[in-house]
Amino acid sequence: MIRVALVDDHALIRRGLRDALHETQDIRVVAEACDYGELRQLMRDTPFDVLLLDINLPGRSGLDVLHSLSDETQKVRVLILTMHPEEQYAIRALKAGAMGYLNKSAESGQIIEAIRMLAGGRKFITPAIAQALAERLSVDESLAAHERLSDREFQTLIRLASGQRLSDIAEELKLSPKTVSVYRARVLEKLSVQSNAELTAYCLRNGLID
Repeated sequence: MIRVALVDDHALIRRGLRDALHETQDIRVVAEACDYGELRQLMRDTPFDVLLLDINLPGRSGLDVLHSLSDETQKVRVLILTMHPEEQYAIRALKAGAMGYLNKSAESGQIIEAIRMLAGGRKFITPAIAQALAERLSVDESLAAHERLSDREFQTLIRLASGQRLSDIAEELKLSPKTVSVYRARVLEKLSVQSNAELTAYCLRNGLID
């Protein structure tokens, strides 16, 4: 039996996943958490084989959680399941230690397949991620300025380019507006742009937003 833990701050999402996985004979949801604090508690109390993790979490993002889990003595097999498309976060998440990445719009059968692959010690790579990886190998990474951003800077970039205000970004990322302003300044400098409009244009050119 494959034991699965769910980490998502939306109870309805967790319920939908639990119901979908309940239909299988070899997978069971054994624990749930809505944030990093609850995840740490369940890791102490409940053994599991695969962790389904969202990127958008209150307090610490899923990317932050991945970096924390990479320090664990026992490797945690993590499948990122998020609303963000592959071109935004997939490669960054894989580099941080995830073994698979899926959008929440994926069919339940694909999620089940991914869980089984991770439980067997294999990574789950969609065709879209495979294509992105192939393109990455054929391009000098020094040309991709956004790849030099930290995770927080990248999260700030995507939100600014999508039209969010600094106050909204601060609330969503659980940061102070001043801290978000610092991240914005760093992003502008590293991407050699002068305004939010230029940030948006950069993201559109590089396929980071639609």
